[in-house]
Amino acid sequence: MHRRSWLLSLLGSALAGPARAALDDEPGRTALQFPRDFGAHPGTRIEWWYATGTLNTAERLYGFQVTFFRAATGLAPQHPSRFAAEQLVFAHAALTDLPQRRLRHDERIARSGFGIAGAAEGDTDVVLRDWRFVREGPPDRSRYRAHLSSDAAGFGLDLVLDATQPVLLQGVAGLSRKGPRAEQSSRYYSQPQLAVSGILSIDGVASAVTGRAWLDHEWSDAFLDPEAVGWDWIGINLDDGSALTAFRLRRRDGSALYAGGSFRRPGDTARDFAPNEVMFTPGRRWSSGSSKASYPVEWTVDTPAGRHTVRALLDDQELDSRASTGAIYWEGVSDLLDGRGARVGRGYLEMTGYAAALKL
Repeated sequence: MHRRSWLLSLLGSALAGPARAALDDEPGRTALQFPRDFGAHPGTRIEWWYATGTLNTAERLYGFQVTFFRAATGLAPQHPSRFAAEQLVFAHAALTDLPQRRLRHDERIARSGFGIAGAAEGDTDVVLRDWRFVREGPPDRSRYRAHLSSDAAGFGLDLVLDATQPVLLQGVAGLSRKGPRAEQSSRYYSQPQLAVSGILSIDGVASAVTGRAWLDHEWSDAFLDPEAVGWDWIGINLDDGSALTAFRLRRRDGSALYAGGSFRRPGDTARDFAPNEVMFTPGRRWSSGSSKASYPVEWTVDTPAGRHTVRALLDDQELDSRASTGAIYWEGVSDLLDGRGARVGRGYLEMTGYAAALKL
């Protein structure tokens, strides 16, 4: 069996077991602690660090995604083989090349250890061969560095992401419900309004860039409710410095199984959204010639922060990650419009479960 297929089958077998109570490796814990929780939580099943944003050269706009995943395989630490894969690390990198109207994408997967791949505890430091995402500085002034390059996709990123606002704890003090049952939850925080600078390389040509980004870090033992086939999610940096998150888990018939999100103005506390306060209404759709999936690339999203339109800047931002996470999904840079049609923010829209039901 091909090595990558073996790693994926190992992960699938481990995750097929009965779910544990959410985050049971941290009994009695009620609050996130930094910098400790910037790091990995290997006692939980699945975890990701998800950076999305926009990059500007003198005349051009790009979108980017850098994501590192850590997944426990279920093998015991006392396994006799030094080659036993207790953790897997996989990564996605994507560049929405708006000038060329195309999406560039690459992915990787490896077992942790041997200096090849790993996710450090205590602070953010995730590595997969020559791809790396690391945090430095005091907890209230985080600086992230992202370094990766892809010969296959023809792009590279060497970026610095500086926090301009405090950490945004999602849900209740960082405990975010993801379904109708209490155990369907995750630990989840965001760092919106990150100021970005660095170098973008495309087909061997390097350019200085600046921009704005959003970081999500989430970890959990719980998986999707059996009725859920996927989700729709937005993370938007508003032009006035506010931050808007909204999501819904979706049934096969397109109805919402569960929903949530948050809104925070600069200097204020976050407003957590109840499930009945969030509504996603699909608009114009785009059909993928590759997967044949049909995605709404324009949405009306109603939250306590108001009614907004979310509009993709490029229809074809579908990512085929079957060689790592096993999923095909849509993730792309999008504008946020107010009721008059004026742009008030920019961020990322993610849609999963349209090509096939999502299985984490």
